Amino acid sequence: MIVNLIQAVEGREYVIKNVQTGDREMDEFLFSLGCYSGEPMTVVSQLVGGCIVSVKDGRYNIDHNLAKAIMV
Repeated sequence: MIVNLIQAVEGREYVIKNVQTGDREMDEFLFSLGCYSGEPMTVVSQLVGGCIVSVKDGRYNIDHNLAKAIMV
C-alpha cells in the first residue's frame, strides 16, 4: 500500500515510491537530500506541522505540504 509521509508510521522504514511537489526546484532540492524513488527513508517522528525523517545518514524536518508530496 502506498501512503504519503503524513500517513506513515513512526519508526518504520519505507522505500520512497514517488516525489511530486509540483515545483521543479523543490523536487531537485529533495533529490539532493536523497529523497528520490527507490531510496529507503525512516519516519523518526510525526509532528503537528510535518515530520522528521532519516534519509542517507541525515535527519530532516519535512513540513506538512512536502510530506504529502512524498509517497512511500
